[in-house]
Amino acid sequence: MSEDQRFDELARQARDLQGPSRTEFFSSLSDEEAHQVEKILQSEESINLSSDQARGFDASSAEETLPEVEGYKVLQPIGQGGMGHVFMAEQHRPVKRRVALKVIRSDTPAKEILARFNAERQALAMMDHHNIAKVLDAGVTKDGRPYFAMELVKGVPITEYCDRSKLSPNERLELFVQTCRAIQHAHIKGIVHRDIKPSNILVTVIDGEPVSKVIDFGLAKATLIGLHSRPSRKIVRGVMTHLELWQMT
Repeated sequence: MSEDQRFDELARQARDLQGPSRTEFFSSLSDEEAHQVEKILQSEESINLSSDQARGFDASSAEETLPEVEGYKVLQPIGQGGMGHVFMAEQHRPVKRRVALKVIRSDTPAKEILARFNAERQALAMMDHHNIAKVLDAGVTKDGRPYFAMELVKGVPITEYCDRSKLSPNERLELFVQTCRAIQHAHIKGIVHRDIKPSNILVTVIDGEPVSKVIDFGLAKATLIGLHSRPSRKIVRGVMTHLELWQMT
């Protein structure tokens, strides 16, 4: 069984679970397994509003449980995963704008899942770069669930954009350079992404120009401050086909 098949099978098992059973299931997975299953179950965890849809996502059921968040009007669900739901929302104050709202699942979160959620939120908050999706706000919903509001990125994976737009080699390199600068900024801030791959680099168009956005810091590691507790066993994080050599040693 290939890596992708194994993750698909784990996702299939997760879909059949609800409430505490689902939370316990995710707690039993390694960081890599949990993250990849979340990626399968959600619709562009990175807030990709393209035509791609998450496998197993039931928008009608999510609409029935739109969270109440002070200062925001939650409009519609745009994705879900084992760790949280993602919604499009309108922020009312201090400014009016549309954002992506990531809210942890209503089930009682396992410590590991809650830690990963908070780690992603903290990693994004540490960075300020136009090629990295920004965290705009954070807090708890009216029923006590942690959330964070992010820049709403309307884009597609970088490889898909390049092929669809039939970009020249030089134009592709321009997007690559943008992405490298974003990763450099994260490294300067002491953040290692650990899951760089085409689906985590979205390209959106701003003022007629393509702009890359690095997203999904769910596996990020801080080298200056501890975002994750030290695991009791060595875990390889990320997708095997996109790992760097240092991650496999």
